[in-house]
Amino acid sequence: MEFSWGNSQESQRLLFSFLLFAIWKTGSGQLHYSVTEEAKHGTFVGRIAQDLGLELAELVPRLFRVASKGRGDLLEVNLQNGILFVNSRIDREELCGRSAECSVHLEVIVDRPLQVFHVEVEVRDINDNPPVFPATRKNLFIAESRPLDTRLPLEGASDADIGVNALLTYSLSSSEYFSVEKPSSGERIKGLGLVLRKPLDREETPEIFLVLTVTDGGKPELTGTVQLLITVLDANDNAPVFDKTLYTARLPENVPNGTLVIKVNASDLDEGLNGEIMYSFSTDISPNVKSKFHIDPFTGQIIVRGYIDFEECKFYEILVEGIDKGQLPLSGHCRVIVEVEDTNDNVPDLQFKSLSLPIRENSPLGTVIALISVSDRDSGANGQVTCSLTPHNPFKLVSTFKNYYSLVLDSALDRESISEYELVVTARDGGSPSLSATASVSVEVADVNDNAPVFAQPEYTLFVKENNPPGSHIFTVSARDADAQENARVSYSLVERRVGDRALSSYVSVHAESGRVYALQPLDHEELELLQFQVSAWDAGVPALGSNVTLQVFVLDENDNAPTLLGAPAGGATSELVSRSVGAGHVVAKVRAVDADSGYNAWLSYELQTGVGGHRSPFRVGLYTGEISTSRAVEEEDAARQRLLVVVKDHGEPALMATATVMVSLVDSGQAPKASSRALVGITSSEAEVVNVNVYLIVAICVVSSLLVLTLLLYTALRCSAPPREDFSGPGKPTLVCASAVGSWSHSQQRRQRVCSGEGPQKADLMAFSPSLPDSRDRDGQLQTNGDPFAKPRQPNPDWRYSASLRAGMHSSVHLEEAGILRAGPGGPDQQWPTVSSATPEPEAGEVSPPVGAGVNSNSWTFKYGPGNPKQSGPGELPDKFIIPGSPAIISIRQEPTNSQIDKSDFITFGKKEETKKKKKKKKGNKTQDKKEKGNSTTDNSDQ
Repeated sequence: MEFSWGNSQESQRLLFSFLLFAIWKTGSGQLHYSVTEEAKHGTFVGRIAQDLGLELAELVPRLFRVASKGRGDLLEVNLQNGILFVNSRIDREELCGRSAECSVHLEVIVDRPLQVFHVEVEVRDINDNPPVFPATRKNLFIAESRPLDTRLPLEGASDADIGVNALLTYSLSSSEYFSVEKPSSGERIKGLGLVLRKPLDREETPEIFLVLTVTDGGKPELTGTVQLLITVLDANDNAPVFDKTLYTARLPENVPNGTLVIKVNASDLDEGLNGEIMYSFSTDISPNVKSKFHIDPFTGQIIVRGYIDFEECKFYEILVEGIDKGQLPLSGHCRVIVEVEDTNDNVPDLQFKSLSLPIRENSPLGTVIALISVSDRDSGANGQVTCSLTPHNPFKLVSTFKNYYSLVLDSALDRESISEYELVVTARDGGSPSLSATASVSVEVADVNDNAPVFAQPEYTLFVKENNPPGSHIFTVSARDADAQENARVSYSLVERRVGDRALSSYVSVHAESGRVYALQPLDHEELELLQFQVSAWDAGVPALGSNVTLQVFVLDENDNAPTLLGAPAGGATSELVSRSVGAGHVVAKVRAVDADSGYNAWLSYELQTGVGGHRSPFRVGLYTGEISTSRAVEEEDAARQRLLVVVKDHGEPALMATATVMVSLVDSGQAPKASSRALVGITSSEAEVVNVNVYLIVAICVVSSLLVLTLLLYTALRCSAPPREDFSGPGKPTLVCASAVGSWSHSQQRRQRVCSGEGPQKADLMAFSPSLPDSRDRDGQLQTNGDPFAKPRQPNPDWRYSASLRAGMHSSVHLEEAGILRAGPGGPDQQWPTVSSATPEPEAGEVSPPVGAGVNSNSWTFKYGPGNPKQSGPGELPDKFIIPGSPAIISIRQEPTNSQIDKSDFITFGKKEETKKKKKKKKGNKTQDKKEKGNSTTDNSDQ
């Protein structure tokens, strides 16, 4: 940095300015350079990139740029070498006028990240402007009678330069009458003037011609001249004299025209016209003063006639003359200094210099978004500007330099909550009243992939019928991503796994864009009952985010499997020998069949196809057991060889069927054992199997009964110990009775379920079935009494047996509908307890039907009261009896009122079916002997 040193007071002033400048530079932290005015294009100023600590290779990628407010393109930076150079002509006088300091302030801005540097380039003055007088020729008048040391004021010359270059020295051409007088630098009362040194004589010297030369202190020196023509006037003894040589006035800016500034006053000791004074501005006054002010020639009042602006000019110097009206007019002079006072009349100027938008929602705190510059043309407190930001937003303003602010991120952003901010920056000065300006900017928040796709549910359950067409649409998954654009574009795919020995993708597929799930091949309920898999949803962000949803596809059964006969010979017919002496109800044979389907599709019924001619056959078949038995005693007229055709049908829609042929030969009593020794062996082995099964059943019943007794005793004790409730009314709470899956109830290793009735939470997986049975003799009575809910109970149907699938040893599970059987609220009218009783031939008895699981994979039973046995157990009551199929045991359950004092040992009793029959017979004393015999034979057959 270069400085020019002068002499005396000017040198001291420069030294003091240098010290202040050095201290300010150390505190500000900005770069400083200097350059002389009028430097040529390309003149080196400084290595700005190196001084700022920037690499040359990053200038272009970081968008290095230089901005100068209101200075055009005086200086530029070469991006190849990082050198700051002069780009166009720099005229110090044009930039700063007569200001002692002149600098060009540069803003260096780089992006990625956004940084702002402040550079100050001082423009040094050179002596390129000569001193100039207001006019090249001036006419002066002086009376010959003026005394010595009379002073004629002159308008001094001006030099546009500063410092030493503006130090002016005046010299006057040789003259014996006048000398030039220049006041000291601190004196403002007296200005430049000519001093009379010798008395004048108009007759001897009427005119005097002089040349006044001014020289500045620059190197080389520059000069200016003015020609002075002094006319010597005849005597006018007294010139006008002003009250003050110097007048001062203070004037606020923006005052209206006609405002009085000051009044000057002069007096003349002469009389008459020689004493009348006319006021006027000096001829040397600047045109700017003439355009702003006006003086009244008679009163000496100076008034405003133009717009007064403090920012344009801070003070005005006015030269006023007072001239008398004498024949040889004399004049007096004074100086008026008008100081303009600043008012707060300029609104702050606010500008966004650089914007870095949009801003990513994961940007760190302190990220610079924009650079804001503020300025105010006023001075003092009126020019002090402060900035503020609209509240309640995640941004703040940080003052980075004088009149510069940075808009930075103050808290975390979330585009999903707010995607755009409308910010209003307010700049307010310190005037009274203060003025303000606002500028708004819209800050858009750019999305980042911070949200994974989300499904509406974590799991979906759907039901698909088997044998679906390949490629059929079974479901549509949909996930929503809170992000935007690519980050919200969701694609779907299967989470691959093995289903048995096959890949999941061989069963189903999912469309990547729509999420539609397709079954690629027909599904088979008998092969796959439940297909569980996951679908993943991934967005297109980087990195991609995803989530999974589970789909449970239950394959619903359709009636696509016909009943299959078990143990049928290769010829398709079996032969049986029957003695002609057997009575009604004798079991001849049993047709066994299974169905691979489930539910109603696997519920089998057996019918005997009647022969041609309408001859009544002595045989019949159990509707659900498949047992062929005699319906009456064999007569002599019956053919010796009977061909029975048994039709086995399921209950599907449409129903499928199979037929079995049984050849029955009627023989005499003595011939039956010889003719059918093989059948006898089969019967013996069958009886042994029945005995073994009965033993197991009795053991299982004892275990279950013991558990039941303990449970009921514990429950009764808890009920008795519980305090009574005041608001309780009606019968007691229902008692919990559970039938364990043991004994004659088939036990499934896959589904170990228990059927419970009574108090407790409802089970969502329980169902009850009340199928509409086909027309048969066993159901005609039900249909006749179905409409009478108060009909008296009758004897059960004797044809009840195990189902064909139960005989085949299949697994079982019992489903009871919670709405129909387990609705156990107090006083509930819909509660029904299932009972199983020994069969009687009456068609009005209750029914036992196998619902959904009566097939290969499951074997289920539903017990309900038939229309002829409409006994409705009240809430909290137990059924009278449970008779276990295939066993001679009867479970009798008796429940007394809550407060009844009875022996708990009599709560459950066990007995034979025959004992139950005897009790019933005692109640029905009018029954005939034939019915007793028929009932006994029926009981024997059921025991077997």
